[in-house]
Amino acid sequence: MDLLAPLQQFHFLRPAWLLLLIPAGILIWSVYQRNDSLRSWRKIVKPHLLEHLLMREGGQEGRWRPVYLLGIGWLVGILALAGPSWQKQDSPFSEDLAAMFIVVKVTPQMQAADIQPNRLQRSVIKIHDLLALKQDIRTGLIAYAGSAHLVMPLTSDAGIINNFAAALEPDIMPVKGDEPAEAIALASQRLKKAGVPGSIVLITDAVDVSQSEELKRIYTEDKTEVHILAMAAGPEVIPPPGSYPAPPLDLDSLNLAARAMGGSLTVVSNDKSDVESLSAKVERSISRVASQEGQQWRDSGYYLLIVLALILLFFFRQGGSVSAE
Repeated sequence: MDLLAPLQQFHFLRPAWLLLLIPAGILIWSVYQRNDSLRSWRKIVKPHLLEHLLMREGGQEGRWRPVYLLGIGWLVGILALAGPSWQKQDSPFSEDLAAMFIVVKVTPQMQAADIQPNRLQRSVIKIHDLLALKQDIRTGLIAYAGSAHLVMPLTSDAGIINNFAAALEPDIMPVKGDEPAEAIALASQRLKKAGVPGSIVLITDAVDVSQSEELKRIYTEDKTEVHILAMAAGPEVIPPPGSYPAPPLDLDSLNLAARAMGGSLTVVSNDKSDVESLSAKVERSISRVASQEGQQWRDSGYYLLIVLALILLFFFRQGGSVSAE
């Protein structure tokens, strides 16, 4: 255990209040001078002689004067206002909300039938299975080809997501191409606008290596993890006759893209094991973001109010007043 860790994290939440120490120090010094009963004598009698001319009662020389307590109380009060802090706490205002964006590639290549019935239709089935496992979070849907488009903003209605996903076809996409980075950027922006912890699921059969740098830049700026569900079969699978021509699964390029986006790669399976694994990864990503965003620095200045209250008690006793006149 690092005993110096709290000291390294010590800071003031409202440091501007520390500027009050300047006028407070000036006022305390002025009060001290005005309450010095020997001030006029010090001007005409040398200090070493004045000490022998004074008549003090026993213990009077070491007695604390009210102005001292005033100075300490003022210091404690200003430090309390500045908000000293060195540890974090869960925010009492954080809502137990989370979000997930599903980003789907919708291109002619996704009509390849190496995965039955084809890559795009199997993607729709996997979206349905994933939403069944993630009923506790809001979900949005984005489709992309040569451009990215928001199909459905964040919603708690899984049925709407399923319906819109089933209606996706390459022919409805306005721009031909393959731009996953644009789609991921759009999903990240929507999550940031929602202001809740979230994660992104990218369903695609391939990610061009040329997109890696842009994907890495997006992740560096937004810190939203992207988990890829690879929707393609390996080279050992021979597509049926009439299948749309598409390259087989390229694990190297997909792993490179997943690392660039701080996420993971899951290959589609015939059962629900892929969706279950993907769901667990999304849950961990959301938990990490929530633990960071759902905490705030603890204001320890309130504890100093107890000390300030004890100091103020001395001013209720006889002789405890301080005059600035």
